Amino acid sequence: MRKMLVLLCLLALHATACTSVRAWERETLAKPEMGWEPNAQGATLESHIRFSKEASLRGGSAGGGGCGCN
Repeated sequence: MRKMLVLLCLLALHATACTSVRAWERETLAKPEMGWEPNAQGATLESHIRFSKEASLRGGSAGGGGCGCN
């Protein structure tokens, strides 16, 4: 019984996940506000500050503690 319930739930979840995006809906999804990082310049500045102060940028091995004005 439990296997059947799990299978039914997975089937229902799979059926609702399948959808197509219409051409006029793509315009809305392509707006800059819908991106992972809508403000690219702000994200770059934030990344630089984080690297300079914490040395936590990917692959960086420099010591931190700076003011961020490189």
